Amino acid sequence: MQGKVQIVIVTPALADANNGNWRTARRWAGMLAPAYRVRVVRHWHAAEPAAAADRLMIALHARRSAPSVAAWREARPDAAPAPLVLALTGTDLYRDIDVDADAQRSLTLADRLIVLNELGPQRLPPEVRRRCDVVLQSCTARRPRRDKPRRFLRALMVGHLRPEKDPGTAWRALELLRHRTDLRFDHVGEALDPALRRAACAQAAAWPAYRWLGGRAHGDVRRRIQAAHVLVHPSVMEGGAQVVIEAIRSGTPVLASRVDGNVGLLGADYGGYFDVGDPAALAALLQRARDDPAMLPALSRQVARRAPLFAPRAEAAALRRIVRALLTHRRPAAAPAHPGDPR
Repeated sequence: MQGKVQIVIVTPALADANNGNWRTARRWAGMLAPAYRVRVVRHWHAAEPAAAADRLMIALHARRSAPSVAAWREARPDAAPAPLVLALTGTDLYRDIDVDADAQRSLTLADRLIVLNELGPQRLPPEVRRRCDVVLQSCTARRPRRDKPRRFLRALMVGHLRPEKDPGTAWRALELLRHRTDLRFDHVGEALDPALRRAACAQAAAWPAYRWLGGRAHGDVRRRIQAAHVLVHPSVMEGGAQVVIEAIRSGTPVLASRVDGNVGLLGADYGGYFDVGDPAALAALLQRARDDPAMLPALSRQVARRAPLFAPRAEAAALRRIVRALLTHRRPAAAPAHPGDPR
């Protein structure tokens, strides 16, 4: 390890949170580890002994990592020998940079910005877009399951119970479908909001076809995605949801809210969108998925065409290109164009 440049990744959540920020930090650390020494921390302090060797920071979350971003730039005011990369989450892009001073300051202090979906750059102020790169997250591929039940449609929602994931739209859609005995709906996610916990329990008690399964190990979640007929993803804001990528890489169609973070993964022409907060539209898609024999095969073909974009080698190459260019004081080269790239 001696002689390697040391990189620090700052993430507001570590392993105990079991969320997207932590999984992104851990994955990026592994992708950079062959060429660099990498450490992952929740907060960065210049006074801690290990910090003296850090030569580049990657901070996840403009608002929540703002103290570490500010501390880095104060301790290392010259950007050239101490570059700072800021990866923007969905709440950053689609809320905080409009209203939060800490998030806005993080934008100005970063040398490069990373967004996690193809439409992300369009959401940034024009003056910072030239510093922005798209890095699509990735996961390993899984073979599509051919033994899915024929007697009913199994829908799966994966997301912690919090307002941004909008589980209420899914619950209201299910209320419109109570007459259907050929639908099963499983929901995986920790209860981060007490009111939503109570609502999930009430929904499960009122309709046996709905099961709230709570938090699950990542391996179990991936198997459930692979076994589902459809993944339902009704979020009101997304930076680039890993669970959508895992569905794409498993050959599982997605029924998704039409927000940039979903469209920037699935593509503008994808056939499984519904408007944000529209339970009737989601219910109609679920019924079509069950009743129209052509719908799921068509969506499966669409996700199969997108799947190569989310291969680990593609994500690793994009991330390493950015880091290498910053450490050698060059502007990162543009990523190779691909179908669906809005540039």
